[in-house]
This record gives sequence, C-alpha cells and structure tokens, in this order.
Amino acid sequence: MGEWIVVITITLLACISPGPDFAMVSRNGLLRSRRAGVLTAVGIGVGVLVHVCYTLLGLGWVLQQTPWLFNTLKLAGAAYLVYLGIKMLRSRPAVEQLDAPPAVMSDLEALRMGFLTNALNPKTSIFIVSLFMGVVRPDTAITVQVAYGLFIAGAHVLWFSLVALCFSAGRVREKLMAARQWIDRVFGAALVSFGILLTVA
Repeated sequence: MGEWIVVITITLLACISPGPDFAMVSRNGLLRSRRAGVLTAVGIGVGVLVHVCYTLLGLGWVLQQTPWLFNTLKLAGAAYLVYLGIKMLRSRPAVEQLDAPPAVMSDLEALRMGFLTNALNPKTSIFIVSLFMGVVRPDTAITVQVAYGLFIAGAHVLWFSLVALCFSAGRVREKLMAARQWIDRVFGAALVSFGILLTVA
C-alpha cells in the first residue's frame, strides 16, 4: 500500500507540473475545440504508455545506461517541440478572419500531436524510468507494475482532459479568444523555449 501512495503522489506532481503537454492541451482546447483538447490528452496518455512499456521490458535501463541513445531521444523531442513552436509563431491570421470560427482539427491530428509531444519528451522518460527503478521494488508483481503504468497513463489523460475542459469552457474561452492572434505566439514561444531547454539540460 505504501508503494501505491508514493506512485500516486509522484504521478500527480508530475502531471500538474507545467511543460509541453500542458501547453499543447490548453492551446488545442482553447483555439481548436473541446474535443481536440481532450483527444490531445488521450494522445498524451498513449505516449505515457510507450514509456511504461519499454521500462517494464527492461529497455529503460538500457536507455539510462546508453547516453547517446538518450541524447538522440532528447534531440528528437527538442526538434519536434521547436518545429511546432515555430509553426505557431508563424501563424498570422488576417484581421478580417479574427471573428471567424477556429480551424477544425481532425481527431487523428489531435491524437498524434498529443502522442508525439509526450512520447518524444525525455523528461517523461526520466520520470517513468526513475519511478520504476527507484520506487518500485524488484519483487513487486508484474501485474501490480502494469497497474502502476495504467494508473500513470490514466492520471495524465484525466488531468489534461480537465485542463482542456477548463480552457474550452464558454466564459474562459470568450475572454481569451479576443486575443487569439497572440495566443498561438505565446504557446509557440513556450514550446520553442521547452525545446531549447531540452538541448541544454
């Protein structure tokens, strides 16, 4: 039971800490739609499962002991964040289009964006590997470890779905949409900053 408490506590702290996942979900929930924000959250949960799966298979240890492999993942994640950030920074809606409804984002695009943002995030990799190697005992049953992984992924989906619902709520959205020509730039700058920080961390 004590192990569960530690896993739950660390997971909740990891979920609520600001990062690329938060930026992506809040941006899609606000500028696209509630559905796009929630599906981005689901994609993030699937990305978490990728980290859980390779950790349970023992590849997390390999990643930890192979700096060049970890650095490759880190650079790929940084490049993806910078790419998305630059796309947002370069978006310049015409003045006459500011009152138009937001562009529709397909379900697959929202899922893919959430998935890649998390799956290529080395900080999530460090979190998952450290949790399973530092907190979970070697004699913990594999079924319990799988349950930990499912809980971690589910917690991410639930938290970021709440974030999406908050940012897509009518009153909040109405106030922020008046400045939506700047919102993409703010989130774009945040993603570029996260990408640069990954390369120097």
